[in-house]
Amino acid sequence: MTVQDLRDVLRERAETPSPANPYRHDQVRSRIGRIRLRRRVTVGTAAVAASAVVGVSLLPGTVTAPEPGTTATARAEQDRPAGLPEEFTAGDGTAYRRLAVGTIRTEGAKKVALTVPLSGKPLDVAMTCDGEADAGSPIVFVNGRADTGSRILACGKAMQLRPLSVVRRGETEATVTFDTTVVGRGCVQRKKDGPCVTPTPKEATWHVAVYEWTPPARPVEPEPVKDFPDRVNGWKLARSATGVWDRDSSFTLEVRSPSGKIGMEQLCTGELAGRMWFKARINGTDSQKMVGGCGVWKSGDYPMAMTEYAVPKGSRVTITGKIGLWGEYTNRPVRWSVGVYVK
Repeated sequence: MTVQDLRDVLRERAETPSPANPYRHDQVRSRIGRIRLRRRVTVGTAAVAASAVVGVSLLPGTVTAPEPGTTATARAEQDRPAGLPEEFTAGDGTAYRRLAVGTIRTEGAKKVALTVPLSGKPLDVAMTCDGEADAGSPIVFVNGRADTGSRILACGKAMQLRPLSVVRRGETEATVTFDTTVVGRGCVQRKKDGPCVTPTPKEATWHVAVYEWTPPARPVEPEPVKDFPDRVNGWKLARSATGVWDRDSSFTLEVRSPSGKIGMEQLCTGELAGRMWFKARINGTDSQKMVGGCGVWKSGDYPMAMTEYAVPKGSRVTITGKIGLWGEYTNRPVRWSVGVYVK
């Protein structure tokens, strides 16, 4: 009997159900903070060569053999990273089961590779972090293929989940590599009209894991989205549209901008809100701006994360939008709203 077989037997005999996700509220707050930060950060990429020392504890997955010059050390089960439970249930009833777990310490350990079996169920990666918010987060690779939709930008103690969207049909296992040797070297403009400064890389410890999840038996309808504010930071709401993914995947709005600028905002509800993406065409021309993620606003200040577009001054323009979602979403719909602001 394997360790996983033993766990399955114990799970079947358990007298109590899996606990609710204890991290849900922290996830929402963390997501809003990331959206605020995203518009201020321009991300570039630079390859930085570094040696690696990898510390890993994982069941039932395995550790891929480290590269030459690296060291892999096993860790006791009781020493597993905090904040990445073996099992949990998301707010929409989705059951998550951890397959493998590891740790990256950016001051020394630069990457870790976790090999997990593929059962046909969707996979997510999860991360928690001890360090400063702007510490560079790992890039994720699946069997050597970059999975940019899985990257988590903000370092924080709350568990963050992202889909593994480059797993291919027919593969029986996946080696998921979390790598901090290739990091974003973006610049931050701290003051209006001020210089864009590249922050000094920060030290951090990333706890990483791979989960598989079982979707709810039936679609879980998301709650309504709050109305956009009529005015925000000098902008006035002109038009809005709403729908439910994946029943509704596009919108069309017409507005007139006296100043020659418009701004687009997105709000969503549903467990997968952060996986939505939006792309706009203005008067039939591709804007070349894809907006990833979607704000979740339940209380507190409005989480403004506006994307601006230049349009003909004083002319009426038609905005057509396309909406999509990274990763699997079976029975996990997302309700979305788009607002267009003018000055």
